[in-house]
Amino acid sequence: MTLLTDAPADQDQRVPLSRITALFEPYRWQLAGLLAVIVVQAGLGVASPFFLRRIVDEALPHRDTLLLTVLAAGMIVSSVGSGAFSVASTGIANTVGQRVMNDLRVAVYGHLQRMSLAFFTRTRTGEVLSRVFNDIGGVDNVVNTTASSLAQNGITTVAIAVALLIMDWQLALLGLLVVPVFLIFTLRLGRRRRKLARGRQGRLARLTTMVEESLSVSGVLLSKTMGNGAELRARFAAESREISRLERESALAGRWQLASRRICLTCVPALVYWISGMALSHGASPASIGTVVAFTSMLNRLIAPATAMQSVGQNLSTSTALFGRIFEVLDLPVEIDDRAGAGELSVREGAVSLRGVSFSYGDSPTLRDIDLEIPAGSTTALVGSTGSGKTTLAYLVARLYEPGVGRVLIDGVDIRDVTLESLASAVGLVSQETYLFHASVRENLRFAKPDATDEEIERAARAAHVHDTVATLPEGYDTVVGQRGYRFSGGEKQRIAIARILLRNPPVLVLDEATSALDNRTERAVQEELDRLAAQRTTITIAHRLSTVEHADQIVVLHEGRIVERGKHAELLALGGRYAKLVRGDSP
Repeated sequence: MTLLTDAPADQDQRVPLSRITALFEPYRWQLAGLLAVIVVQAGLGVASPFFLRRIVDEALPHRDTLLLTVLAAGMIVSSVGSGAFSVASTGIANTVGQRVMNDLRVAVYGHLQRMSLAFFTRTRTGEVLSRVFNDIGGVDNVVNTTASSLAQNGITTVAIAVALLIMDWQLALLGLLVVPVFLIFTLRLGRRRRKLARGRQGRLARLTTMVEESLSVSGVLLSKTMGNGAELRARFAAESREISRLERESALAGRWQLASRRICLTCVPALVYWISGMALSHGASPASIGTVVAFTSMLNRLIAPATAMQSVGQNLSTSTALFGRIFEVLDLPVEIDDRAGAGELSVREGAVSLRGVSFSYGDSPTLRDIDLEIPAGSTTALVGSTGSGKTTLAYLVARLYEPGVGRVLIDGVDIRDVTLESLASAVGLVSQETYLFHASVRENLRFAKPDATDEEIERAARAAHVHDTVATLPEGYDTVVGQRGYRFSGGEKQRIAIARILLRNPPVLVLDEATSALDNRTERAVQEELDRLAAQRTTITIAHRLSTVEHADQIVVLHEGRIVERGKHAELLALGGRYAKLVRGDSP
């Protein structure tokens, strides 16, 4: 079974750089334009020291005001131009970065949506939320600024290095000795930051799970009625403290290395001044005063991009762990997906067949050797004690699960050979676990049929006997139902769900205890509407009240994953077997 797991904090997550750069592949032309802008910006950025050298060596000694004006203007123009191109490069980088972020979010969300129902029953909701929000949000800075910063500072560093060599190659060799040291320190520091980042994201996932569970309506009700709010607060505080500890370690990691590198970069210009001054004082330096001044000015410019590249390296190392968690989601195999060449399911009659079907959630089989024919337009009731496999069998028809052995067919077509979208249009499911979005009643109903008119929505609500309830609300059908529909009672939510399926009007209908939360009077009224809906369509119904399935065309009795009886109500009563015991309420 595929699961999202959190690797230990000390496990270094390796992600090929090529996979990260592939995210930018659709925007290669924009990136080429960005590179061109950065090259021009870097060229303008190193022009000023050359103007400065001529000012010191030529314009000032000869008191040439015209040359001084031209050179000073050149310094101003190159500075303004460099700034303008810097703004342009930032704009292009952020545009590309936000598009990549959008692509990444959509890809992760879309892939998670394709995962099977079994995946979500075994994965913490908070873990899923953390991958979508915390992990993707964590790489936002890298995607938006780090890539362009790496290119910008890298090209600037190369441009300054070339300019230094042109000015004085001997002094340049001394100044450039510190660059390899930077790279070595950055690589060593990166491994530590990756470990800390993965540990932090794992803790954030657990904290997100705790918040999602304990601050939901159900979680708050449970904690208040159990009186264990203090325990939950203590658990939250413990997780929060651990995250703070990891954040602190990450912030402090390599601070001494960073400080020593900054000191080194600052000391090098002073050393250049000292060496040049000593050489000039002894007449042994071919470099002019202007060259020394311009050289140290340019060497000071090397501090900013070199320091920035340190931060870029650290950010990349930290983000590698986050990319590892994101790609872990994208690499999850989709267990139930459209086969190659899958066609559209066109329901002619709606006959459903299960042939030799077996299914297991784990080592123990849930369904074994199921052979069942459900004629088109008929109603089949599935009954049995808790855990007998009723819901699993119904979910196999909707392909929410896939049998390990055997086939499920609709009109003789294996449902694995048709698209999931066309199957979802053909098979409607109303489950016992009614789910409503935190949206209006109208939006919840229209989810089943996006193009439904207001008249169709009201007609479906009337048929489900929920219109009068909705009409009494302050905003009617525009009333927001609240998280998971907690503004409504269980019976009202179930009637809204029934109205939703009435609006959709599928040819095959699966009712998993669809009226379990209704009172007897309302259940009878809604059951009549469901019976009307079931006419001329194939219906599979699971009911906890056996009185609601007495008129089914066939009743299938499940026990320990096997079909042990089948027939009509009267026939099974006369048989005196398990169904008769269930009707009498005897222990199975």
